[in-house]
Amino acid sequence: MNADLSWVLNDVLQVRGARHAILVSADGLLLERSTDIPRDEAETNAAAMSSMQSLSRAVAPFVGAGKGVWKQTLIEYDGGWIFLIAAGSGAYLAVSAALDVDMEAMSFRMHQQVNALGKAMTTPPRQNNGVDV
Repeated sequence: MNADLSWVLNDVLQVRGARHAILVSADGLLLERSTDIPRDEAETNAAAMSSMQSLSRAVAPFVGAGKGVWKQTLIEYDGGWIFLIAAGSGAYLAVSAALDVDMEAMSFRMHQQVNALGKAMTTPPRQNNGVDV
């Protein structure tokens, strides 16, 4: 990814209790990371998050009615939480947070930033400047 999108990830970390944020491709590549997480750690977690979203999508029909569509994965550990959501076509936003994080605020902020990310990555249509193609 050419554009520096760390600002999107760092903004997510403004929620009290947020620790790290990474932007991951569907095939497990690290697209971007917040400034506080080392690259090698972010790359390892990117691969894992890709697997998590794949598993989450695979079991989505388990919620019933055969129409389960994955929206968000939330996993609790002894030391905190992982939030994982779709961030556009083939990209996912993952955030780690402390146990006392405001879960609603975190989820809301992540969705806000995914919307901002989509706008930042949108390329305006080219103008032909009067040249017939």
